[in-house]
Amino acid sequence: MKKTIAIIGSGFSALSASCYLRQYGYDVTIYEKNSTVGGRARQLKKEGFTFDIGPSWYWMPDIFQKFFNDFNKKTSDYYSLDKLSPAYKIFFKDEVITIGDTLDKICSEFERIEEGSAKPLRKFIKKAATNYDIAINKVVLKPGLSPFELITPETATRVDQFFKTISGDVRKMFNNPKLISTLEFPVLFLGAKPSKTPSFYSFMNYADFGLGTWHPKGGMYEVIKAMKSLAESLGVKIYTNSPVEKINVKNKIVNSILVNGKEKEFDIVLSGADYHHSETLLNQEYRQYSESYWSKKTFAPSSLLFYVGFDKKLKNINHHNLFFDTSFETHAEEIYDNPKWPKDPLFYANFPSVTDASMAPKDSETGFFLIPIAPGIDDTEAIRSQYFDIIISRFEKLTDQDVRNNIIFKESFCVKDFIKEYNSYKGNAYGMANTLSQTAFLRPKLKSKKVKNLYFTGQLTVPGPGVPPALISGKLVAELITKHHSN
Repeated sequence: MKKTIAIIGSGFSALSASCYLRQYGYDVTIYEKNSTVGGRARQLKKEGFTFDIGPSWYWMPDIFQKFFNDFNKKTSDYYSLDKLSPAYKIFFKDEVITIGDTLDKICSEFERIEEGSAKPLRKFIKKAATNYDIAINKVVLKPGLSPFELITPETATRVDQFFKTISGDVRKMFNNPKLISTLEFPVLFLGAKPSKTPSFYSFMNYADFGLGTWHPKGGMYEVIKAMKSLAESLGVKIYTNSPVEKINVKNKIVNSILVNGKEKEFDIVLSGADYHHSETLLNQEYRQYSESYWSKKTFAPSSLLFYVGFDKKLKNINHHNLFFDTSFETHAEEIYDNPKWPKDPLFYANFPSVTDASMAPKDSETGFFLIPIAPGIDDTEAIRSQYFDIIISRFEKLTDQDVRNNIIFKESFCVKDFIKEYNSYKGNAYGMANTLSQTAFLRPKLKSKKVKNLYFTGQLTVPGPGVPPALISGKLVAELITKHHSN
């Protein structure tokens, strides 16, 4: 008889795991607390405007392709991809840097900013490409059970890269502060300061400059729809509006979950929900990690997000735009070192309708604004309004246009919403940061050490934060479950 598996949550990692587990022959059922699948990758549709209310960057297209290939499918069976040209713009106080869709274009732009910088850039990206190959094909495909997983012939010769930092490497090779910020930006996806991120993670720079930035037509939610379609075609059962209220354990073995007040028995339980929250569903004696453990960890930022409908086409913008006209270092300190609302925040603005007409009404623009903030700080409507005014004023000045009177509507999402909608620890947006002391086997485990047949997946466990790592996390836990239950 097939073993039955309940999966809590339906984000990227949970959907990924469900597909692999079903392929391996398990009877798989997903329970999602919200009304739609996707976890943090959800969608807002309003007055003809379409917003991705979670992840909005499509990097590492090879990881998505590998996922679908594992089921004899291709991404193109489900959605169409466009490579963005340019990939994005970075607005500084007195200058705009445009990141093109090829390394040659990016080198030309670097030369324009700092003569002689193209040569070290090519050297830096060549090393980053090698790290990418090692990371994706060797390191991240390990389940985080032992420090020996990190020791391969390739990593043994690069051990120093785990003790140096991205920031240190970049600053040795480049002098211009704008180029330094440009090269330090991609590791923010890993949820930590560049000065705390091992230099091995330069593979994120290859993901950026080498593989490029892409857009699924219709938005990132198309990827979730594709994974849901694949899961259901394989026979996975999915229930929405189904919050899991308790994980029941008998004789140190998981035996059932409580969903909407009803007990449902399963052989195995896998949680793709927030790891900290998932453990609160257990009685105290079955929790692996104490509140003290979580409070000492470095968490990735939370975010203040705005979804804005504009009644005109905006000018001087691209699909992705970074506003680095204030101090990168100061804002990072206000997230990690001295958590508080930032005085002069950096921010990101995404206008998918620039390249995808389906995402806004004619002659209109879909705008998504994001300010990275410390998790766990105060979140009030007054603060949200104050920060919208701050960034929209700077946006108008830097892009040389008036937009306030063209706002049809705006909606916001912040710490309180991350907690309410996703049971997110302190309202963090991306999980646990990938610092040296929180890498690989040092992250919370895929398998419970206190409860038999209980497993975890997602951005708080291996490999770490980000959409591509979430797909891999689902695969890793499915393989681990199969290894332990193959007979």
